[in-house]
Amino acid sequence: MFISRSILVSILFGLIITIPTWAKSTNSPCDKYPPAEQSRCAEIWKELNQEDAPIIAQFGLDQQNRREEGRINAQQHLAENMAFIKQSTEKRLERLTERPAHE
Repeated sequence: MFISRSILVSILFGLIITIPTWAKSTNSPCDKYPPAEQSRCAEIWKELNQEDAPIIAQFGLDQQNRREEGRINAQQHLAENMAFIKQSTEKRLERLTERPAHE
């Protein structure tokens, strides 16, 4: 059973929107900052997630196309998702560290 593109895009955007809330309730990258800086850090983190939303959505669509075409299987799909999430999160964390220095 395949997920339609509109459902996939809705799921991806839903995840993107909830990431800042989820991250804040668990191990937010802003927890390591002094309390006075955590609010601004959270704003930047939310901005970074929004900036990356189109890239994340495109990755999901491309991957779903490859899955529908039979070029990847379920295990490859999951492995690629995990690798992409890890890599994109690491990049956002780097940008989170750099952005306040540029302001």
